[in-house]
Amino acid sequence: MTRDEIMVVVKKHLCEAVEGLTPEAIDPAKSMKDLGANSLDIVEIVSSSMREIKVKIPRSELAKLTNLDALVDLLHTTAAGKSA
Repeated sequence: MTRDEIMVVVKKHLCEAVEGLTPEAIDPAKSMKDLGANSLDIVEIVSSSMREIKVKIPRSELAKLTNLDALVDLLHTTAAGKSA
């Protein structure tokens, strides 16, 4: 999957979790909390995204992330490494 395809997946799950949020309104430089997601939403967004992309990332790696771009980069790197 390309990085852009992964961003679409993450945005889709983020919009499903946060009422009233649209993909166009999402700034990848912001954290999910800044975009209105609570901690339970974030767990669901990340879990759903990983399931759809078919990757697993340790919680310790996820805890280091500060924004949406960092999450997408990590998912993309992990997915690319898996298919290589």
